[in-house]
Amino acid sequence: MQQLIAQAEILAVRLKARGETIAVAESSSGGLLSAALLAVPGASAYFLGGAVVYTARARMRLLDLPREAVAGMRSSSEPYAMLLARTARERFSATWGLSETGAAGPTGNPYGDAAGHSCLAVSGPTERAITLETGDSDRFANMRAFTAAALDLMLAATSPDAKA
Repeated sequence: MQQLIAQAEILAVRLKARGETIAVAESSSGGLLSAALLAVPGASAYFLGGAVVYTARARMRLLDLPREAVAGMRSSSEPYAMLLARTARERFSATWGLSETGAAGPTGNPYGDAAGHSCLAVSGPTERAITLETGDSDRFANMRAFTAAALDLMLAATSPDAKA
């Protein structure tokens, strides 16, 4: 957890210095992403909220994304991760939306993805989605890896060298 908090601290400094905010929609990281961001003192200056969108019901109730909004879109995919990031950003009126969706393990998901598969997306002044494959079936190790990758994605997006 210390590594995740160290990443979150760097992100917190950047967001606070810019007066920017973040909202999170996560799935198989199970709240660990929000926990890392909230572990940094002063998180209320940049963290607006988050949702663990683990099921279709949660997606509908927490993000108000009905089945029609994801028609033809497979969960645990980059387009779905981007939809979650954009929706989190819009619903919270945040500068940034960050999302994670995947299969923590020890088995894969119903869509054919193996344990250790995650798609992550950031939406804001710049947008990017990536896919991570850890090749590991260890559930908690994957949750940590997904969270670290999501924080890395945000750090890259907010880097002084990032292109908008």
